[in-house]
Amino acid sequence: MNTLINSVVATQAGYGLTILRIIAGVTFAAHGSQKLFGWFGGHGLVGVGQWMESIGLAPGYLMALMAGSAEFFGGVALIIGLLVRPAAAVLAVTMLVAIVTVHLSHGFFMSNNGYEFALVLMAMSLAVLVEGAGKLSLDKQIAS
Repeated sequence: MNTLINSVVATQAGYGLTILRIIAGVTFAAHGSQKLFGWFGGHGLVGVGQWMESIGLAPGYLMALMAGSAEFFGGVALIIGLLVRPAAAVLAVTMLVAIVTVHLSHGFFMSNNGYEFALVLMAMSLAVLVEGAGKLSLDKQIAS
């Protein structure tokens, strides 16, 4: 197998990482669907874009599209276990941007719009990035 492909899809992780990956994936996909489609009480691209523009992330619509796509499609990749390392890398960076631009100034706790939730999602993404997809994944099947 090609060395680059193998390094992306190989995993020795077990079922615990599989559980973490799927829960993170569902969470990211749900949040991304709020931004992209307005599902689950979200504001959709126009509303999120206007908000992003208001906090200095311009152009807002493009930023909303990028964040929403990273979360939704990255989340789907985590759920099915396909190319999880690239998806996890993008998701970790997305959460870092969210922490620095939105949440850091509000302190740690989520009750004050702090960064605790984004930090946990970033940590989950980094764990998947380091360990790979786990036993129940398409990556594991490709690597076999």
